[in-house]
Amino acid sequence: MNRIARIQEMLLSNPKDPFLRHALALEWIKIGNDADAKELFEAILTEDPTYIGSYYHLAKLLERVGETASAIQWYEKGMEAAKAAKDQHSYNELQSAYEDLAY
Repeated sequence: MNRIARIQEMLLSNPKDPFLRHALALEWIKIGNDADAKELFEAILTEDPTYIGSYYHLAKLLERVGETASAIQWYEKGMEAAKAAKDQHSYNELQSAYEDLAY
């Protein structure tokens, strides 16, 4: 069974698990399914804005497909969430990506 199918199977018993949903979105990116990955990252962050890791990956996806303004917004939201969570490592990673894109 491939990774996507295994993750989807696990999601049947826990459909809102942010870790599994994040992992599925990353797998979709690997196979070029950016649209579903974007939708899933946005759903994760709408339902659980404290799931810090998804901000970076969503913004990177948007950056890669040329949606620069949206990418910048998601980096900024991610920095706010990381700061609120006192997650300095994630904050620094988001800030660095943001600065690379915005400046």
